[in-house]
Amino acid sequence: MVNERLHADMMTVLEGLDEQLRGIAEIQLRRSRLTATASTCEQRIQVTVNADGLLIDTKFADDIADLTYDEIAAGMTAAVQQAAAEVLRQGAELMQPLRERKLQLPKLSEFVEGAPDLGQMMPTAPPAPTRLEDYRDVPPAHPMDGSAHRSMVSDED
Repeated sequence: MVNERLHADMMTVLEGLDEQLRGIAEIQLRRSRLTATASTCEQRIQVTVNADGLLIDTKFADDIADLTYDEIAAGMTAAVQQAAAEVLRQGAELMQPLRERKLQLPKLSEFVEGAPDLGQMMPTAPPAPTRLEDYRDVPPAHPMDGSAHRSMVSDED
């Protein structure tokens, strides 16, 4: 009786995993086609970014020369950041159905008593800075004075 229930539960998990993997593949394809466009400086600067937020097109209006180099630089930065934020929002919107399905899948602790919730253990990455000044205030990932910890597994460090 217990084995039959365990087998049925595992089949449910495997079916859910298969559905998730197919959904991820479809979303990855759709996401790879995303673009976003933003304009700044009274429509004098228009940029388009791809799904990864990389600049793929830039257009300047005929009166771009009315701006200073500093205004153009600031306008470019602002436009690319706006477009990148929009494409990120579009990507998150694509992922929403998968997130909802993931919440419906059983957790490991439902199969193995006392098992940890692996989703809760997963670290989340902090957002990347959006200003150059913010990079200057970030401490290095490891000390540069030679006191970094060495791996006991790899001979290459």
